[in-house]
Amino acid sequence: MGIMKEFRDFMQRGNIVDLAIGIIIGTVFAALVGSLVADIIMPPVGRAVGGIDFAELFVILEEGSPPPPYTTLDAAREAGAVTINYGLFINALVTFLIVGLIAFFIVRTVNRLKRPEAPQAPPPTATCPFCLESIPLKASRCRHCTSYVKETPA
Repeated sequence: MGIMKEFRDFMQRGNIVDLAIGIIIGTVFAALVGSLVADIIMPPVGRAVGGIDFAELFVILEEGSPPPPYTTLDAAREAGAVTINYGLFINALVTFLIVGLIAFFIVRTVNRLKRPEAPQAPPPTATCPFCLESIPLKASRCRHCTSYVKETPA
């Protein structure tokens, strides 16, 4: 029974819950950015460079049965052909760059919000005429030598 209590206490700690929520949000975010790239960004880019569907760009390393030509990547896979899918890699690269850019802006914003406040100026000080140590300007007695000093106007 002790192990279950320890496990429950471990799972209820704030960091574990935060981590789980972060993973869930990250997974959904990755799917969202993947769809953004595949469904919104790459079609106009492909059209601009001559009507290319980047997801269908591949090189055949080994023919399948039936032999090529294969009009789509799915057709090549169904035939058992071995392919290098560089179009899918281009999509993944664009996805990575977008996620990286968004992460950069998030981290930059959080760092700006976390910047420490400007250090406050030290209180004005005077010099004790007896021991020459620095004392607060409004002090009536030196904390170092305990001599009475007259109050200096601010």
